[in-house]
Amino acid sequence: MSKNIADQFVEILVKTGVKRIYAVTGDSLNFLNDAIKREGSIKWIHVRHEEVGAFAAAAEAELEGLAVCAGSSGPGHVHLINGLYEANRGNVPVLAIASTCESSEFGTSYFQETNTIKLFDDCSVYNQIATTPEQAPRMLQAALQHAISQKGVAVLGMPGDLFEADSVKNISSDSVFKTNPRMIPSSEETNWIAEHLNSGKKVAIYCGIGASEAHSEVIALAEKLKAPIGYSFRGKMGIQYNNPYEVGMTGLLGLPSAFKAMHEADIILLLGTDFPYVKFMPVDKIIIQIDDKPERLGRRAQLTRGFAGKIKDSLVELLPLIKTNHDRKFLDKQLEFYQTVKNNLRSYVEDKGKENHISPEFVAETLNIKANKDTIFTVDTGMCCVWGSRYLEATGERKLLGSFSHGTMANAMPMAIGAQLSNPDKQVIALCGDGGLSMLLGDIATIKQYDLPIKIIVFNNRSLGMVKLEMEVNGIPDNETDMINPDFGLLAQAFGIKGVNVTDPEKVEEAIDDALQTKGPVLVNVFTDPNALAMPPKVGWDQMKGMGIAMTRMMLDGNFKEVADTISSNYRHIKEVL
Repeated sequence: MSKNIADQFVEILVKTGVKRIYAVTGDSLNFLNDAIKREGSIKWIHVRHEEVGAFAAAAEAELEGLAVCAGSSGPGHVHLINGLYEANRGNVPVLAIASTCESSEFGTSYFQETNTIKLFDDCSVYNQIATTPEQAPRMLQAALQHAISQKGVAVLGMPGDLFEADSVKNISSDSVFKTNPRMIPSSEETNWIAEHLNSGKKVAIYCGIGASEAHSEVIALAEKLKAPIGYSFRGKMGIQYNNPYEVGMTGLLGLPSAFKAMHEADIILLLGTDFPYVKFMPVDKIIIQIDDKPERLGRRAQLTRGFAGKIKDSLVELLPLIKTNHDRKFLDKQLEFYQTVKNNLRSYVEDKGKENHISPEFVAETLNIKANKDTIFTVDTGMCCVWGSRYLEATGERKLLGSFSHGTMANAMPMAIGAQLSNPDKQVIALCGDGGLSMLLGDIATIKQYDLPIKIIVFNNRSLGMVKLEMEVNGIPDNETDMINPDFGLLAQAFGIKGVNVTDPEKVEEAIDDALQTKGPVLVNVFTDPNALAMPPKVGWDQMKGMGIAMTRMMLDGNFKEVADTISSNYRHIKEVL
């Protein structure tokens, strides 16, 4: 029996180490599906929505280094896009196979025809369509090589009839090459960095995910410089643990301590971060940036100088040139303030809330205490990101996944699927908002189908919480942010998994304990306080004015109870603002 292109694809994917393909099967994918089944090494994961498949692949790729998803012609392509944007902006290697209508129908507005080149151009590092048997294996190898080497999404369009065609010998390589080159600034550049860091001025270090592999080197540098260390959300799990110099996150979801350290320093060293929020970055400082993607240098901050280099390699070269600073005054001042900030955060945990208005901070802290030291957490964009960033602590083994660059809703549950399938022996906990969960609710069926022991914790505040806050700080009374939700606990049971509703704060710990001890999947639906606010690290007059205007307008409209509830739920923020 002759080998077709689908068989050839599977051979290359197996050789590359691919274990799963996340997809909804259908017409133009059927020959690939059949080839996978016959070969037996790759598992086809039947998600209920292609967006979920792309999110799951993004999670697996971040944890394992490569993942594959697929979508059949037309709607299947369109459904992939949001998840692929997430993967590409998150710099994780994902191959997306976009099967199309038959090649003879190209350009005829055929049923379910899409132009994959146009469609995926903005969310990929490689985007091509094969039309001949000779092209197919060469393009597959090139797509995989691009995804791995450029850390992004590679899209390969494949006409359904081409999968069925007889294969021909590949004239290029069937192998994918995973390289790890050393990358450091030049000797002159390294000496310049050392000279400025040794100047005796106050230095603050800010780390992104690019510094995660250099934990010990970052700590050693901070020890020499007596420098506080802040970090991004994605950098948290790689930098926070065993770190006596950390002062928390800054950015939109961050803490005042990291913001203060950066603004009171004379020199800021940015390591492996593409910090997104310019308004949180000082402008009157010496700012030095090192990044392995030099095209990012200077696009978020007014740099003094920027350098190309992997953080671990660069710091290994830099450390011998750094003099030990014996003056701890700046560092100790920042650490003392950070302790005050952490004490303030504790006050939200100690107040558990009341019936149907459970403190979300208390829920997050409970998860932090009870979760395993190597748990993989996923967080929905919005308030769940805030509670996760502030209360989930790094151990050196935990992972935290979310839509930190693309900022999409509904990512936590799908990412948990990819995390659990690729790490079957680890505890996976998804922190979901009610808005996020309901957006892609159908794939709870996927969790049931593959009996994935994911724990879904729903922070059910009956609203689009972050959107509500954004409106109010701009002086706009919230409108159409309320959610009339189904009974998520009962709905989980309808899907065939354990579902629990929690309305009493005294029942939170028991419910989470029970969920974590249950072998299979569990959904815990916690009725959290809809009026709980997430204060940014720096509260400006405009924000306070906007909130005041919004509250006033709500009172004039007769919404006295909502205003009173908001104030009573957030009185503890007053001391943070003053």
